[in-house]
Amino acid sequence: MSAPRPRPMAGRSTRKETERESVDEDLSVHIFTVSATMVGVCLTAVSLIRVVITLRHLETLADDLVSLDAMLFVVSGLLSFWALRSRKRGRLHHIESIAEKVFLAAMILMGAACLALVYGIELI
Repeated sequence: MSAPRPRPMAGRSTRKETERESVDEDLSVHIFTVSATMVGVCLTAVSLIRVVITLRHLETLADDLVSLDAMLFVVSGLLSFWALRSRKRGRLHHIESIAEKVFLAAMILMGAACLALVYGIELI
């Protein structure tokens, strides 16, 4: 005689959906908070770069890249905020996905700005 088959748990799919929503919410919250912090970091970096530029009488591409980077972080933060606020009316996963991609692009640009700063890539 075979053992009885286990019945699927009724709350299992609900628990998985809840966990996924929690992870999704965490992603939006992290994008929002880190983007806001990175705007402040970019502002500080631009200020320091401008001081060096003024003292040494040179031009560099780094301050322009960091300024553009700050704007990308602002866009990413605004999009993630929009996704968080729209959660009650049905999640805007598309907006969150765009916010994530803009955030990643801003992080890559931050790396390029660091290279421009370290290696002194000048504006041609």
